[in-house]
Amino acid sequence: MDDQATGWRAAIRRFLPPLLVILLIGSLGTLLYSASNASRDHQQALDEQRRSYEIIALARAFEAKTARAEVTLARYVISLDPDTGRLFQDQWRGAASLLKTMSYATRQSGWQQNNVSALQVAFDQRGKTLSDIGLRTTYDQKMAALAKFHQAGKSEDLRQITMLLDRVIEAENARLQERSEAVSLAGDRNEWVGKTSQLFGLVLLVCVLFALWLANAAYTERRNARRQADDETARADRLEAAVAARTVELSDAYEQLKKETAERAAAEENLRQMQKMDAVGQLTGGIAHDFNNMLAVVVGGLELAKRKLRLKPQEASRHLDNAMEGANRAAALTRRLLAFARSEPLLPSAIDPDALVSGIGELIDRSIGDQITMAFDNGAKGWRIFVDQHQMENAILNLCVNARDAMEGRGHLVIRTGQAHLAANEIGECVEGDYVTLTVSDNGCGMTPEILSRVFEPFFTTKPVGKGTGLGLSQIFGLVHQCEGEIRIESEIGKGTSVHIYLPRHIGAEGEAGMDAHAPEREPVLQPPTRILVVEDDPRVLNQTMAALAELGHLPIACDHPSKAARLLTSHRDIGLIVSDVLMPEMTGPEMIRTLPAAHAHVPVLFVTGYAGDTAERADFAGHEVLRKPYTLMGLSHALSNALSGSHHPGTAAAAE
Repeated sequence: MDDQATGWRAAIRRFLPPLLVILLIGSLGTLLYSASNASRDHQQALDEQRRSYEIIALARAFEAKTARAEVTLARYVISLDPDTGRLFQDQWRGAASLLKTMSYATRQSGWQQNNVSALQVAFDQRGKTLSDIGLRTTYDQKMAALAKFHQAGKSEDLRQITMLLDRVIEAENARLQERSEAVSLAGDRNEWVGKTSQLFGLVLLVCVLFALWLANAAYTERRNARRQADDETARADRLEAAVAARTVELSDAYEQLKKETAERAAAEENLRQMQKMDAVGQLTGGIAHDFNNMLAVVVGGLELAKRKLRLKPQEASRHLDNAMEGANRAAALTRRLLAFARSEPLLPSAIDPDALVSGIGELIDRSIGDQITMAFDNGAKGWRIFVDQHQMENAILNLCVNARDAMEGRGHLVIRTGQAHLAANEIGECVEGDYVTLTVSDNGCGMTPEILSRVFEPFFTTKPVGKGTGLGLSQIFGLVHQCEGEIRIESEIGKGTSVHIYLPRHIGAEGEAGMDAHAPEREPVLQPPTRILVVEDDPRVLNQTMAALAELGHLPIACDHPSKAARLLTSHRDIGLIVSDVLMPEMTGPEMIRTLPAAHAHVPVLFVTGYAGDTAERADFAGHEVLRKPYTLMGLSHALSNALSGSHHPGTAAAAE
């Protein structure tokens, strides 16, 4: 038994040290492997957490940079300062650089690649829009640039950029929460490894003294790992504080942006007021000259006619015709001003451009004089346009008069019509389709590039003070764009000028009203004598209207205030028509008609107006006949016939004769 016990002790002494060494090495290897994994996982979690903070900071910086660039562009559009324009370009390139950095930072983040790619597309599209505004400003198209910038403030790409930035930040915040949890778990695991190492070291210190250096090495490694973890934690805290500070800065920048936006709006309003006052100053001379000439013809003709009425009635008639012509010219100038101010709606119809040009050929010939030879080249070949006939005639006549002045009363004038098929944006902003071209060419003095760049500016004119209002080409520009067309001018010093107008081809039903621009004037439908209620607040206009209706054989009843209309309709049951002014004190004509009792809803209505402005839009007329002031007896007769017979088409208005 003693020998057996001795053998067991010898075996234990022989095999215990190697076994302990193997256990020590295995345990030490396991401990080192666990510590290495814990440190690596902790470092990786911290790196990913730091990357999320960097991406959020980049997104905030990109948002602030783009906002600052747009504010700088607004200042450039208003001030036209080239340095401000270059500052905008630098800021926009800085935003692009930040976006590239963000794209590189998210290259390994599959959940962010689609967001960043979409953000790049929206940013590029926004860049094109703002670059177009900058180019318009650079080429002195300030009003167009302001309008474009106003539209850009409401564009989809701006909302898309904001939405994508929010999406990137929200995704990174969600990912940051996950990474923070991973950092916490890695720290706990690291702490557990440290405690295990300490326990294992104590056990080994008691069990095997020769493993002291291994335990010391393990303890030293654990201590270094903890120090590194503390350093990384402190760094993460500093980064979080920096992000918080940056967030505060971005918030302050946003508040500053709102303040600057409000200041810009106030500056724009002041600028508009200054431009209005400047426009009134430039307009006064030309309008005063034109109206004084017309009033001189009217007053002089009437005075001469009054003197010659008894002794020389034929000569008196000639003076009355001259006075009527002067009054018609004044009415035409008023319509031009209203059309330019967009206060008089267009009355479009399908027009044959060849017939339109041929029909006013004699008028053009009388306007430009005998020393200018005129030629027509009709190439529209049946294609029609949908325009206001009178406005288009005025536009062509205006171009011809400008050509006459450029040729100094002697030269060659050509008016051409033609057909063209344009691709999208081939000419200005024209959409793809068929277009009718109208060209007025002269061999006059031509224009310099400086003048050519300003010809469409309102109130800009090269004529002396009092010789022109500067409304001609700007009015034509507005008319063409209202008709969804485009206008281009080619000019060369000493060789002449060509004005090209592109209008969309109109395809309508055969026999459409207004197809022939110069069809013979039809006679009014004869109506029996009708009792007519005349609502007019101006006593002189009321008396004139009453006399005109009586001259046409009707029975007028005067109403000098719209509030009296209902009572007069009730007391005169035989009233068959209401003739009402549009703008009157306390109540407009359309408002009066809408407030009449239902018992009078069947009575036809004829609205008479010289200027409806913003008070009565076309929809307010509710399909009733509309007659423009001033009007002739023939024009009034036509309007009465249409109103009484119900032949008026809603949405059109009778023009003054």
